[in-house]
Amino acid sequence: MRSPRCSISIIQRKHGEWVPNEYGGNENLDTVRFLQTMNKEVYGSHPGIITIAEESTSWPKVSAPVHAGGLGFGFKWNMGFMHDTLQYLQREPIHRKHHHNDLTFGLLYAFSENFVLPLSHDEVVHGKGSLIAKMAGDDWQKFANLRAYYGFMWGYPGKKLLFMGQEFAQWQEWAEDRSLDWNLLEYPLHEGMRRLVRDLNGTYRNKAALHARDCEGEGFEWLIADDRENSVFAWLRKAPGEKTIAVISNFTPVYRENYTIPLPIEGRWKEILNSDAEIYGGSGKGNGGAVQATKNSAGVITATITLPPLATLMLEQD
Repeated sequence: MRSPRCSISIIQRKHGEWVPNEYGGNENLDTVRFLQTMNKEVYGSHPGIITIAEESTSWPKVSAPVHAGGLGFGFKWNMGFMHDTLQYLQREPIHRKHHHNDLTFGLLYAFSENFVLPLSHDEVVHGKGSLIAKMAGDDWQKFANLRAYYGFMWGYPGKKLLFMGQEFAQWQEWAEDRSLDWNLLEYPLHEGMRRLVRDLNGTYRNKAALHARDCEGEGFEWLIADDRENSVFAWLRKAPGEKTIAVISNFTPVYRENYTIPLPIEGRWKEILNSDAEIYGGSGKGNGGAVQATKNSAGVITATITLPPLATLMLEQD
C-alpha cells in the first residue's frame, strides 16, 4: 500500500507582489494555520501516523509541535544533505579533499529539525540519470562509491529514504511507463547492493544507537571530521543504555592499513558492517571481524584499523 503524498508550498512572494499580512510580513498565514490545524487533527485522531514535509526552504520549526510555534509535521526532508552529498560523490576522489565540507557542513544544522535523508525521485528523472550513474569512476568504483555512500547515510543522523530502483543500483533513470529493471539482480554487483541495503536496514532496526536519537545532538559525536587529505570521516552514534557504534567512511580508492582512530572505550570493537565485504561485491578488505582499542601512556584511547577502499565500516563496542 502506498502512503498518500502531496506537496504544499508556503509561498513568500517577491517584493511588490504581495500585500502585507496582519503582522506586516509576506508569509501566507492562512497556509500556516491550515497546516498547523491539519497536523493537530491527524495526530490527535490517528495514533501512529506520521506526516513528512517535502520542504526545501529555511522556514523554521517545520517539524516542531504546534504548541511550540511549529507547523506540527513529524519530519522534514533534508534537501541540503541530498544536494551536498551527491555533489561530493560525483567528484573524482582525488578532488574530494578540496570539498571536505560538503560532508561535514550538514552536521551544523542536522538537529534543527526532525530530518529525513532523501535520495529522491527528483534526482533520477528528466535526464538527471540514475544514482549509480552519478557516482565517479569506473564501474567498480561507481558501485563501491554507492555502497560507501549508503553506509555513510545509514550511520548519519536522520531517517532514511531511497527511491525505487536505488536499492539495487538500477542503471537507467526511473520512468513511470516501464517496470524497474529487476533482471539486474542476476548480476553480482546489483545483487550485492540489494544485500547491503537489506543488511543496513536490519542493522539500523536492531541497533538502537543508530536510530533512537536520530533527531537529537546527544546521539552523535565526531571522532574525525578534519582528515581532508585522506577523505576519511568518523563519528559515534549513541543512545542511553545501548552499545556505542563507530561509523568510519573512506571516500578514496586507497586501501589504508594502520589507520588510527580515537575511540571512547578500551577493549574489543566488533565490525558489524563493512560495505567492502565480498558478499556485497567489494574487495573483501577489512579487520577480521574486530579491532582492539587500547589506552596509551597519555591516557588517549585509540584503535589501529584497516580502511578498505571506498567503503564504510561500522564498529560496535563489544
